Amino acid sequence: MPASNLIIVESPSKARTLSKFLGSDYDVRASMGHVVDLPRSKLGIDVDHGFEPDYTVIKGKEGPLRDLKAAARKSKRVLLAADPDREGEAIAWHIARQLGLTDPERIVFREVTKQAVETALSHPRPIDQRLVDAQQARRVIDRLLGYKLSPLLWRKIRKGLSAGRVQSVALRLVCDREQEIEAFKATESWSLEALLLTESKDQFKARYQGVEREPKGRRGKAKDDDGEPSGLPNEASARRVMADVEKAEFRVASVERRRLRRNPPQPYITSTLQQDASSQLHFSPTKTMRIAQQLYEGVELGSSGPAGLITYMRTDSVRLSESAVEAAKVYVEQTFGVPYLGQAGAQRRGPKAAVASQDAHEAVRPTAVERSPAEIDQYLSSDQAKLYRLVWRRFLASQMSPAEFDSTRAEVMAGEHRFRATGSQLVFDGFLRVAGSEGREDELLPELNPEQIVSLKELLPEQHFSQPPPRYSEASLVKELEERGIGRPSTYATMTELIQTRRYVVQAERRLHPTPLGLAVNEALTTQFPSVVDLGFTAALELKLDSIEAGETPWVPVVSSWYEPFSKVLDEAQESMPRVKIKAQPAGADCPSCGAELVVRSGRFGDFVGCSRFPECDYIQGKEERTPAEEIGEACPLCGKPLVKRTGKRGPFIGCSGYPACRHIRTEAGTSGAARPAAVAAEPTGEACPDCGKPLVKRQGRFGPFVSCSGYPGCKYRPPREASSPAAPGAARAKPRPAAAKRRAKEPVGS
Repeated sequence: MPASNLIIVESPSKARTLSKFLGSDYDVRASMGHVVDLPRSKLGIDVDHGFEPDYTVIKGKEGPLRDLKAAARKSKRVLLAADPDREGEAIAWHIARQLGLTDPERIVFREVTKQAVETALSHPRPIDQRLVDAQQARRVIDRLLGYKLSPLLWRKIRKGLSAGRVQSVALRLVCDREQEIEAFKATESWSLEALLLTESKDQFKARYQGVEREPKGRRGKAKDDDGEPSGLPNEASARRVMADVEKAEFRVASVERRRLRRNPPQPYITSTLQQDASSQLHFSPTKTMRIAQQLYEGVELGSSGPAGLITYMRTDSVRLSESAVEAAKVYVEQTFGVPYLGQAGAQRRGPKAAVASQDAHEAVRPTAVERSPAEIDQYLSSDQAKLYRLVWRRFLASQMSPAEFDSTRAEVMAGEHRFRATGSQLVFDGFLRVAGSEGREDELLPELNPEQIVSLKELLPEQHFSQPPPRYSEASLVKELEERGIGRPSTYATMTELIQTRRYVVQAERRLHPTPLGLAVNEALTTQFPSVVDLGFTAALELKLDSIEAGETPWVPVVSSWYEPFSKVLDEAQESMPRVKIKAQPAGADCPSCGAELVVRSGRFGDFVGCSRFPECDYIQGKEERTPAEEIGEACPLCGKPLVKRTGKRGPFIGCSGYPACRHIRTEAGTSGAARPAAVAAEPTGEACPDCGKPLVKRQGRFGPFVSCSGYPGCKYRPPREASSPAAPGAARAKPRPAAAKRRAKEPVGS
């Protein structure tokens, strides 16, 4: 007998976990994510009629949709349980429309646990159109920007490029940082430490702070020998100070002792989880979110069956539920004792949530704090166990008492020269009991008292040079985007991955370096489309999009106010934007074929090293490992140069040794038919090209035979169709096609 209730979720793993909690009255099925989207082959936005999206069923989703429709017809009640965010709300809305549901019911839970699911079932609600509209506005703007701007980049720079609302800003941040590094000029400085001894031979270090005079009994500003603010700009200054203090008496001027408290961190939000997973586990943001999704949807825990282990991982709120806080208090008291409770759960620490944070969401936390990592490690993969341990420890630490340190600071005078010694000692570990002290060791000072005389054992000068700002890592780029209000939790991982997939940025030693291609794209966008990559403009647009979700603004006016100025700039750039040549970078070696410099070029499939004299020399590093071209003893019928046997991606073929100036090619006689045949050989017509004088040849194209110059692509002469081949009686004359039409490519996917 069919179940009377149908629940539709996004993924099979989530469906399996829910099925464990629910009885036979519930049929839980997965939509496998989005079921409809904007078409890939065209814009799919009616710009002239309210930016109406043209949604179509995604290829491959026809079968799952049929199954859902059949299950819905057999069920008395259909509940839509997609993920609890804008994207999930839009998925639920699309499914409801495809299934023809007149009064769809939506249930939302932020942890896949029995209690959360049962609570959601008892509180269904309608689909929130504000969330749907917010998602639609973002999707429409991203599609318009991607599909309108990307083709321009194809024409002006190279095919296969893309631009995006957040993607292009992320690229700009990386490129701007690279420019800062290139423009940076190091400055010299020196530090000086004194290794000192007490009467009992206890030694400690004190760092030089500058010259201090006390006119009229009052402490003055620290000055160096020349009356300038304290600091040692060069070796000469350091040597002068050393000469002064070597003859001076070192006296303890003051000792200050105080108790310091270090507060625990906030529980994780999406960005901080990605940052810590990157720095501590070396996970990319994409990998972090993939594993977090698995932990959220449910993992098999032996005989207990599947269970969701963490709450929803796309959030920018640090809020915690009262039940989670209470459970943490109980666990801390039972495991570590009352002193470790402190003010746990008071929700008072750390920075305030961002202005646009989705505070309806909780922070990322374990669904059951008593489910410690040690208890479930055996059921998790290595990566799942590492990430779960990170989340569990952070949540528990956030609800524990502060750590306490005894801090000591001693000021030591050597004449007018002031040195400072500092020490600290952990006296109560508090939340560090769980979070760990990250390799921290106590820095203890011996017992010191004012006016105490200490002796100088050694002076330790050290030269320093200022350092340029560091290149972004994936984690620090996510942090920068978040702090600037650009992007949202669902986009951080996508953007850091996309700029690398597009080869705009490469990662070396876990730092992001812009490629020549990325620099060229960024230069074109900042010059021609400043608003697209303007940090303030993009952050302001994010706030407008968030206002749609809050119900403060209709979505169409927001899209319109963005699109109208964008389209004007786009029209101007179509005419004014120059072609961009990607600058080749020296490879630091010479070409083994001709001795010229090797350079790194950016190609469609990534960077490669080739000769700087191309096309005169076609050497490519690694190419020498392929089968060398071999002359076959015949002359090219087009230009007379020797024909050679080559091996390409689709097998062996025979071509002209004058390539690329001459492109004659034919299949190798006797080769296997398994290889894809090369183009039919060009056939001389016996006539000369009227433009350049080279022979005209007859070729076979997509639309039949045609005549053109053998000097192509240097000469692109083609006689009219009827002059090149006999036409059937009454056949219409074919119109010459423009070059752009001949090379039309599939529309790019916006991002």
